[in-house]
Amino acid sequence: MSKLLIVGTVAFDAIETPFGKTDKILGGAGTYIGLAAQKFGVNSAIVSVVGGDFPQKYIDIFHEKSINIDGLEVIQDGKTFFWSGRYHNDMNTRDTLDTQLNVLENFDPVVPDAFQDAEVVMLGNLHPAVQMGVINQVKQPKLIILDTMNFWMDHTLSELKEVIAKVDVITINDEEARQLSGEYSLVKAARAIEEMGPKYVVIKKGEHGALLFDKNEMFFAPALPLEEVFDPTGAGDTFAGGFAGYLAKTQDYSFANMKKAIIYGSNLASFCVEKFGTERMLNLEDQEIEERLKVFKSLTQFEIDLN
Repeated sequence: MSKLLIVGTVAFDAIETPFGKTDKILGGAGTYIGLAAQKFGVNSAIVSVVGGDFPQKYIDIFHEKSINIDGLEVIQDGKTFFWSGRYHNDMNTRDTLDTQLNVLENFDPVVPDAFQDAEVVMLGNLHPAVQMGVINQVKQPKLIILDTMNFWMDHTLSELKEVIAKVDVITINDEEARQLSGEYSLVKAARAIEEMGPKYVVIKKGEHGALLFDKNEMFFAPALPLEEVFDPTGAGDTFAGGFAGYLAKTQDYSFANMKKAIIYGSNLASFCVEKFGTERMLNLEDQEIEERLKVFKSLTQFEIDLN
C-alpha cells in the first residue's frame, strides 16, 4: 500500500459564521488533509505538534480513522496552536480574530522512520522552513505537493521559493498565484510559477472551482453549486487531502490522473463546508461520496456535434 506523509497543523479553531459560532473545536490543515485522504484507504501519517491541552478524544479520532500519529509531537507544558475567525455574509471573506502560535512557534518536524520512504508527501500550509525540514528527511518521494499562502509570500519569500523549487505540485488560490507570479492572467501566472520548479500548478478559485496546469495542458474543474455553505474553514485543506489521497491510492502521477484527483478533491471539499469544523468529514459515508461524484459527472459531461 502506498504511503502518504502529511505535514500540517493540528489545532484548535473557534469559528463564527452567519449560521452560528463555536467554542474551541478540532481544526488545522493537517487534520483536514488527513481526514480527506483517509477516504481512499491509504497508509497515511501526520507530522505536527500539539500541547498538553490537546484532548485525548481528538487523539482517539486519528486512531479510529487509521491515521498514523507517530510524528505528532505532544509538548505537555505547551499550548496547542489556536485560530479564531469570523466569516462575512458572503462566506468568501473573513476576519482573523486571534492567532496563537503556541507550540507551533518552535516546531521542528521529525518524520517517523516508517514514513521516510513515503511515495507521496503533502506539505500543508506551514512556515517554509518547516516544509523544507520535512523535504530533507524523506527519501526520494515520487510526488511532493505544496500548499502555501500569501502570508509566507509577504514574510518569507526567499525561503518559500527554495521550497517551491523542490516540489512537483503547488496548490494556491488565484489571489496568491497572482502575487507569487506578478501576473494577472492565471494562465500566465501558472506558466511563471512552473518556471520556479513545479511541474504542475493547481489554482483554487473557491466556489468557482479549480484550475490544473502543466507546461502543455490545462484543465478546469467546477465546484459543486451548494444551496448553503455553513462553514468554509478547512475546505481548501480537504481539497488538498482528497487530491493527494487519490494520487497516493492510484500511484499514477500523470496529468490525466491528476484531472481525476482534482474532481475527487473538489467532491470532498463540497461536504466539508456543510457543517462546522470537521463534523461533516468525521461522519461522511462512502455511499454519499459516490452519489455526489455522479452529480459532479453530470455537471460537467456533455456531448456536442463538431461536424
